[in-house]
Amino acid sequence: MTTPLTLTPGRRADGTALLTVVGEIDMSNTDALAGALEDIPGPLVVDLTAVEYLDSAGLSVFFRHADRIELIAPPLLTPVLTVSGLADIATVRGPDE
Repeated sequence: MTTPLTLTPGRRADGTALLTVVGEIDMSNTDALAGALEDIPGPLVVDLTAVEYLDSAGLSVFFRHADRIELIAPPLLTPVLTVSGLADIATVRGPDE
């Protein structure tokens, strides 16, 4: 069974590509996440503020795109992104920054 995950592409006011992610990211839906990231070329902001869970399979997808993504993460996910080392190679900021 696939965990519900909503992926909504768009653009920020400055024209930067945006992918808004809502739900839980786990091994059951990482193919959809990877596909969405691959479908959007160039620099990309990924809004994770409505993500409630992120497992190692989801982290591995973000690692593959670390050189071009900026993650907007809620306080719940910030420790996961930091401990995994992703915050060292990708831009990670809070929703109010």
